[in-house]
Amino acid sequence: MRELRAQNIRDIALGAAVLGTGGGGDPYIGMLMAIQAIEEYGPIHLYSLDEIADDSLIVPSAMMGAPTVIVEKLPKGDETIAAFQSLERYLGHKIDYTMPIEAGGMNSIMPLTVAARLMLPVVDCDGMGRAFPEIQMVTQTLYGISSTPFAMADEKGNSALLTTTDNRWTETFARTLTVDMGCTAFIACYATRGQLLKQAAVAGTLSFAEQIGRTIRETQAAHGDAIEAVRELTHGFRIFQGKVIDIQRRTVAGFARGEAVLEGTHADSGHELRVQFQNEHLVAMRDGEVVMSVPDLITMLDQEKGEPVTTEGLRYGFRVVVLGIPCDAKWRTPAGLKLVGPRYFGYAIDYVPVEQRFRSE
Repeated sequence: MRELRAQNIRDIALGAAVLGTGGGGDPYIGMLMAIQAIEEYGPIHLYSLDEIADDSLIVPSAMMGAPTVIVEKLPKGDETIAAFQSLERYLGHKIDYTMPIEAGGMNSIMPLTVAARLMLPVVDCDGMGRAFPEIQMVTQTLYGISSTPFAMADEKGNSALLTTTDNRWTETFARTLTVDMGCTAFIACYATRGQLLKQAAVAGTLSFAEQIGRTIRETQAAHGDAIEAVRELTHGFRIFQGKVIDIQRRTVAGFARGEAVLEGTHADSGHELRVQFQNEHLVAMRDGEVVMSVPDLITMLDQEKGEPVTTEGLRYGFRVVVLGIPCDAKWRTPAGLKLVGPRYFGYAIDYVPVEQRFRSE
C-alpha cells in the first residue's frame, strides 16, 4: 500500500491519457477534481491486487458518454458519488474499494476523486489496460462478471439503476439513458469480489500510468526526447509523424465519432495517415492501407512536448507523432478479439499485432 498525493495524481492523469488512445475524458478536468478532493479529505491509499482480501467488494467508478461534451458541460463532482452510494445501498454491503474501469484521462482519475471523498482505498488495476468506448468491453466480461446492478447519475440529480441479462444489453440501455442525461453520465458497476478480480483485471494500471506521466515530466525537464522515452517504456512503435490537415468530429448516440487526417512530415513526408475513432482511436490507415487497429493502442503525442492529445483536443495544424503500443494479452485471445477486435467495429480486416506489422518492415 502507498499514498497518492497531488504530484502522483498529475503524473497518473498524464500517463493515463497516453494509455487512453484519445478517449476517457479530459485528463485536466479529472486531475483538478482529484487534487481538490485530496486537499479537502487527505491522501488516497492505493493497494495492489495481491494486497486485497479475496472476499473484499470492489466497485469501479467512471464517466460514460462522449468526451467532447465534457469540454463544455463540466461535472459538479458529486454525480459519481451519487451513483456509487446508490449501488452500495442496493447491494446491501459496504463497498471496500473502488478502481478505474479503464485507463483514460478522466476515467483513470474519477475513482481517485470518489476514493478521497468517501475515504475509500483504490485497487491498482483496471478492466482494459487502455480505453474502449462501450460498457461490455472490459476483461470482466471475458470472465463472466456482470456489469449490473449498474448505477448511473447526472449533474441534474437524476439517477437510474439497471439490471440486465448480459453486459451488451447494459451498454444498449445505459447508452440511451446517457444520451437523455445530456450525453454524459457518471456510473458505478461491475461489483466484484477480490478473488475473481485478481483473475480478471489488468493489474498495475495506475502505477503504469503514473510511471508514464513521470517519465514525460522528467524527460521534459531534462530537455530529452519525451516521445522516445514513452515509446521505450510502453514497448511501442513510431508509426507516423505529421500535421493534422483535417479533423471531422461529431457526437452520435452518445459517442464522439470521427476521423483525423495527417499529412506526413520528416520521414513520412509525401504520405497520409487517417485515424478513425469512436471516443478512442480504432484504426490507422497509411495511404489507404490499414497499418494498425484495435485492440492495440493508437496514441497521438504532441511533437514538441511529447504529451498526449485527446480526440476532443485535436485541432487543425497540430503536429503529432503517432505511436502504436501493444495491448494487454487478454485482448489477443479469440474471446478478446470477438469483443473488441476490428470486426466488431465494422472493419472487414483481421487483427495483426502491431509488433508484427512494424518489425517486419
